[in-house]
Amino acid sequence: MSRTVLVARLDSVGDVLVQGPLVRAVAAGADRVVFLAGPAGAEAARLLPGVDEVETWACPWILGDPPPVDADDLAGLTERIRALAPDEAVVSTSFHQSPLPLALVLRTAGVRRVSAISVDYPGSLLDVRHRVDDDLPEPERALSLARAAGFDLPAGDDGRLAVRRPLPPVAPEPGHVVVHPGASVPARAWPAHRCAEAVEALADAGHRVLVTGGPGERALTAAVAGTRGVDLGGALGLAELAAVLEGAAAVVVGNTGPAHLAAAVGTPVVSLFSPVVPAVRWAPYGVPTVLLGDQDAACRLTRARECPVPGHPCLASVTAADVVAAVEKVMAA
Repeated sequence: MSRTVLVARLDSVGDVLVQGPLVRAVAAGADRVVFLAGPAGAEAARLLPGVDEVETWACPWILGDPPPVDADDLAGLTERIRALAPDEAVVSTSFHQSPLPLALVLRTAGVRRVSAISVDYPGSLLDVRHRVDDDLPEPERALSLARAAGFDLPAGDDGRLAVRRPLPPVAPEPGHVVVHPGASVPARAWPAHRCAEAVEALADAGHRVLVTGGPGERALTAAVAGTRGVDLGGALGLAELAAVLEGAAAVVVGNTGPAHLAAAVGTPVVSLFSPVVPAVRWAPYGVPTVLLGDQDAACRLTRARECPVPGHPCLASVTAADVVAAVEKVMAA
């Protein structure tokens, strides 16, 4: 009998990409994997090996800019899940999120078996209530949930992040350095003037520098690229960005989605890491990485979206020379 498993992760690109090992473990034991993603994470879900279908829903208790709770919307989601008819569901959340509201929707939709990590008493909402040390890298935390639910990686799978192949043939001649100045929230972005200084310094050191960003970041990428970098702002979808990152010798990026995308294609990362979330959980996984930024700054572990400290000192203190040295280090590694 065909077995359908729904995997849910309802936030952003990086959050979805780090579910890769979990998804492959589930896919090894299922005939069909449906990924329920938020609007920001759906494109990343389509890149994950093992995903057969992607459903999208804007979740009012997960998203940073949440929609209002709407009874008709919840009823519509319930009917969509009922039509998908999953035999079971694996609900993945970050350490500060609850899986229980979605578990209630899944139960209402007739899902017979639901697994999640939960510190709260789940009553009859969960069949597998997994508990875990939160100071695990997010991919390992998610994979531990898959194993608790009865799924494991197939033989030969190393548990690293990965993307679906082949990637689009858009990459330039390999060996460039990518600078990605944007971030999903301002608190995690290296200041733009520092990014521009880094492009100049990397070019001076003999590197070909590509500057990447989303459609809403064209002004930022143009300013950062200046006359020494190649501005690719708004020109790449996520799969095209993955191809450009794969061809890079190193990627300079904050703790945001493209850092995990670089890890998923095996490219070393210079991580401008704001300590608003813990690096032990969210640093790029499985690739050579140099972590820059004051990890003991006053914003540490606040989960702030806007920097709470004037001048953004945790990252503004990082210089272009620091980045050039870090790029050379990860390239040597």
